[in-house]
Amino acid sequence: MPKMRDNKSRSANNTAANLGFEAKLWQAADALRNNMDAAEYKHVVLGLIFLKYISDAFEAKHAELESQKAQGADAEDPDEYRAVSIFWVPKEARWSHLKANAPQPTIGTIVDDAMTAIERDNPSLKGVLPKDFARPGLDKQRLGQLINLVSDIALGAPADRAKDTLGRVYEYFLSQFASAEGKKGGQFYTPSSVVRVLVEMLAPYKGRVYDPCCGSGGMFVSSEKFIEAHGGKLGDISIYGQESNYTTWRLAKMNLAIRGIDAQIGHGDTFHNDRNPDLRADYVLANPPFNDSDWRGELLKDDKRWVYGKPPAGNANFAWVQHFIHHLAPTGLAGFVLANGSMSSNQSGEGEIRRAIIEADLVDCMVALPGQLFYSTQIPVCLWFFARNKKSGRFRDRRGETLFIDARKMGSMADRTHRELTDKDLAKIAGAYHAWRGDKDAGEYADVAGFCKASKLDDVVKHGHVLTPGRYVGAEAQEEDDEPFEEKMKHLTATLRQQHDEGAKLDAAIAANLKELGYGG
Repeated sequence: MPKMRDNKSRSANNTAANLGFEAKLWQAADALRNNMDAAEYKHVVLGLIFLKYISDAFEAKHAELESQKAQGADAEDPDEYRAVSIFWVPKEARWSHLKANAPQPTIGTIVDDAMTAIERDNPSLKGVLPKDFARPGLDKQRLGQLINLVSDIALGAPADRAKDTLGRVYEYFLSQFASAEGKKGGQFYTPSSVVRVLVEMLAPYKGRVYDPCCGSGGMFVSSEKFIEAHGGKLGDISIYGQESNYTTWRLAKMNLAIRGIDAQIGHGDTFHNDRNPDLRADYVLANPPFNDSDWRGELLKDDKRWVYGKPPAGNANFAWVQHFIHHLAPTGLAGFVLANGSMSSNQSGEGEIRRAIIEADLVDCMVALPGQLFYSTQIPVCLWFFARNKKSGRFRDRRGETLFIDARKMGSMADRTHRELTDKDLAKIAGAYHAWRGDKDAGEYADVAGFCKASKLDDVVKHGHVLTPGRYVGAEAQEEDDEPFEEKMKHLTATLRQQHDEGAKLDAAIAANLKELGYGG
């Protein structure tokens, strides 16, 4: 996902060519929310943005076909659009029709009919779009105002610019809704800086990318952006995902469609109804629910995925870990987020599972992150990176080694409650990993006290198979000052005497006060 933290530094000119208007657009849209809950309003706003996107892309192609009418082009032939992966938009669903009717009290029904018509004519969107705009609880005057607001996004831009503009607005709104909803909102949204760490470290250039708990699809969007930023092509990776929450699955489908990303996203419980049972992915990218106690593990006691030990029914962390391993190709790489307890817990057999995974030499890198990165929790989390084969030929032979990175002191506060990792932080973390594993042109790796340490398997065994980076990286090197030892001791001794004197005065004052109250000795 692109970072949205520099909105204030951009121009406030609300044009499609200048993308500094996301925050202002959010403020305007949020002002129209009235008393509606953020979780409910989310589908109203994001549904309209999606409708605007597909209508913009359609209208651009429609104008092109109209200009080619003399050559036999038919602007009203749905196949002309489907052939270039553009959704066919019937007349009753085109944005111009919605905007013309925005002031009408029946606008809710008109939007619902538009959503129904789009699903009818585009089977890949069946069951995805929100269709409850006519409900009595939605203020129709405010809905009309919202349509007028969304109408200004990417107005008159070509289809490719419309996709970029609307895609960025959609992502920005996803993050803002996650913040507004707090813990509940965080369940469908992984902060962009965390996603970027995973993607930058794994560097998924080509192959199959899998996220079995994909939320709103941020991992996939970021992977595609990474490829395009490094000279690759959209479509160099094949995308597979699954999401158990139906409303979140719909968000993911819209998020990917607005980007023009073709993906196979299944709906259902990954543990009990794996929609990709035979998939062996080149990359696994995931942020599973932390410490999930309601995953019905007791029903899967003898599952073939539990190669390294049966995960406890009360915590799904190591069920997810083993699910990721199960779906990795022979040379596959995985990067995922887990709660910090996963690095050291010995409860309910978790320590034995972790030991088995470590001794199978799967753990490539561990990263400890700072707290306050997530909307759903203030606690710090960690990133695990697996390599199915550390001597695959893609990088140097790393068998028997694990890199530990302690990034707990990194990041800056984006607001009073949320922290973000900066581009500099991301480059430092990913750069250390790439240098260590031997990426081309990544430079030479060196341990940095307090930040990173390359450790042998024997070291991990000595630490009781605990993977907390702080145990390995040591203390940060302190800068030497130029003050001579004798001078330093003189002023330290003087400071100590002064503090003793002040302490004695405070003791005397306290004793006097107690005596006045009748408690003195």
